[in-house]
Amino acid sequence: MSAAHLRRYLPAIATDSSAATPTGRHLLWYRRPAEDWQSQALPIGNGRLGAMLFGQPDHERIQFNEQSLWGGVADYDNALAGQPDEVFDPSMTGFGCYQAFGDLHLRFHPQPEVGYRRQLDLESGLHSIRFGAPGERVLREAFASRGADLIVLHYTAERAGALDCDISLTSAQAAPTTAEATTLVFSGTLGNGLRYAAAVRVAATDGQVTAEGHHLRVRSATRLTLLLDARTDYRLDAAARWRGADPEPLVRATLDQAAGQPHAVLRAAHLAQSRSAADRVRVHWGASPGEVTALPTDQRLARYRAGGADPELEQTMFVFGRYLLHSSSRPGGLPANLQGLWNDSNQPAWAADYHTNINVQMNYWCAETTDLGDSHRALVEFIRQVAVPSRVATRNAFGARTRGWTARTSQSIFGGNSWEWNTVASAWYAQHLYEHWAFNQDIGYLRDTAYPLIKEICEFWTDRLVDDGTGHLLAPQGWSPEHGPREDGVPYDHQIIWDLFQNYLDCAAVLEVDADYRATVADRQARLAPHRIGRWGQLQEWRADRDDPDDRHRHTSHLFGVYPGRQITPTRTPELAAAALVSLRARCGRGDGGPVSDSTVTGDSRRSWTWPWRAAIFARLGQAQPAWAMLRGLLRHNTLDNLLCTHPPMQVDGNLGITAAITEMLLQSHEGTIHLLPALPSHWADGSFAGLRARGGYRVDCVWRAGRVTDFTVTADRTRCRAPVQVRVGGREVLVEPR
Repeated sequence: MSAAHLRRYLPAIATDSSAATPTGRHLLWYRRPAEDWQSQALPIGNGRLGAMLFGQPDHERIQFNEQSLWGGVADYDNALAGQPDEVFDPSMTGFGCYQAFGDLHLRFHPQPEVGYRRQLDLESGLHSIRFGAPGERVLREAFASRGADLIVLHYTAERAGALDCDISLTSAQAAPTTAEATTLVFSGTLGNGLRYAAAVRVAATDGQVTAEGHHLRVRSATRLTLLLDARTDYRLDAAARWRGADPEPLVRATLDQAAGQPHAVLRAAHLAQSRSAADRVRVHWGASPGEVTALPTDQRLARYRAGGADPELEQTMFVFGRYLLHSSSRPGGLPANLQGLWNDSNQPAWAADYHTNINVQMNYWCAETTDLGDSHRALVEFIRQVAVPSRVATRNAFGARTRGWTARTSQSIFGGNSWEWNTVASAWYAQHLYEHWAFNQDIGYLRDTAYPLIKEICEFWTDRLVDDGTGHLLAPQGWSPEHGPREDGVPYDHQIIWDLFQNYLDCAAVLEVDADYRATVADRQARLAPHRIGRWGQLQEWRADRDDPDDRHRHTSHLFGVYPGRQITPTRTPELAAAALVSLRARCGRGDGGPVSDSTVTGDSRRSWTWPWRAAIFARLGQAQPAWAMLRGLLRHNTLDNLLCTHPPMQVDGNLGITAAITEMLLQSHEGTIHLLPALPSHWADGSFAGLRARGGYRVDCVWRAGRVTDFTVTADRTRCRAPVQVRVGGREVLVEPR
């Protein structure tokens, strides 16, 4: 919509496009090398293969991972139940866990850290280290290439022949390393039969390379290019028993192919691909002072923690979330786990698994709204494949005649289930199947993938619901994770089931199929036991009015219907929305009606993923300042110096979730209307965004000044029809002809 077109509807708004151009670049940079993996090292990834880089001048360590190196068996029936975890070798038996792959070490002659700078460019995906006096400067670059499908490291020195180093490759699984001329390689097999292999090759250098024992020696080099790859024989295919091709030949072939290309060609292709993904979306809501942007990232974060303002640091957090999702998730691969794909432990916290009661879903909340739907496809395919063993587990637990399927709280890459049954796990998964359709409008995907899966999950619930004797239907023996007893009619279950049914009805209507079953689903949805408002005005977490206004539990499961669901909204269900706000404010320490801030959120509520969920719920309820307070709380209390979030320990759900929550503050479309600036904090008075996505297949760009929209454009680049679209702007709703 042009500025002139907009003025016809909102004549009091003066257009000004000066806020549309963001200033500065999104860099993480530091004046010292990293010493700690979790809080200081910097991540790169190509969606399958990732690394954490430390940047030590004398001893460079590149700790690397491949997303499918998992121990454990295809544990359909929860082999860990009732037994202590320590009796299991995580590489062999039980549920298993994500495993560390290995380390690449480069040991140089002692080098001074004069003029040291270490940085990660979030738009180019390029990690670089610079140090040395004039005439002695060294530049080290690293990137994870999608096109070449490996990690590329390139070192150059100003002084001829200054790069002398010894190179070693170490397996985190104790596999022996072999040196072959210009290549180091190791391979092995986990106790569960999963084969793995990794190799590093000196692809180009002007120095001398020799193999000595299990190491490579490089002498008198001025430039050096290394290629690193790691793979397993895992295949995301239940029918193939989760196994594919021998990884070592694939590793060698990948290195061979990339070694035939000059570094400059690999680098240019990587930069083009990374910047293309980064440039899809831009956000801006103010510039930080020059003296602040001149500070290293850890000092800026320390200043922010101490109460300083830094809008560009907040924007970098948004960009970092997109960067991490793009770096840890791609079509054809596994979805991002609790740690994305970065892991330095063979026994990571919570197995670095897929938690179905908030965490894996939160990882993908920003996928569609920030135009990373291609990354979302990894989760879609994962759901399709783990459904196969989950059907077996479901029938073992709920009866041989059970239709459909669900899952426990923890899932592995082999479809293994562990810990408590999260009975609505598959229904929550189904929301992601639906959302990928809602944003992309691919009718073939809807017909062949989303609809059959969503219908099958509906069958589990249309069969399982029970009548309470009054005509209302209850979900039996549910819980409110990870909180309270198991009992019938828990609102968390009901809100997700309502969402599942609504998503099914929308899909079936588009496809014009299954009229009889549509009527069944609509009947079950209408008969779900209604929400209850409790004695202190709260939205009840249980059917009994037992909610404690002093409860600071980290989960807000009974507010799913606000976000990421769409059952409770201020416009359609104002009383329930008001009650939800009462509940949320109490969890944030403000049941007394006072202003919510990050300091009022205490104790168990300070978790990596808690802040983003609450920020998004506040945004859906039109509460701009509390939503911003949650962003501020995440940065101040649960963000490490490298901007990775910590539960503790490190989890990427906070990073990915806050990107989604910020988007909800700027743009919403869950009610069928494109709502511009639904929860804009006063701190973000002037700004712009470009490329955010709305359901129905729309791209949206917007500019605002003094908190009021001055210009916006809706582009129908994926929609199936060109009808006018409803837009809520400046407190009014207008029909807009999309471009």
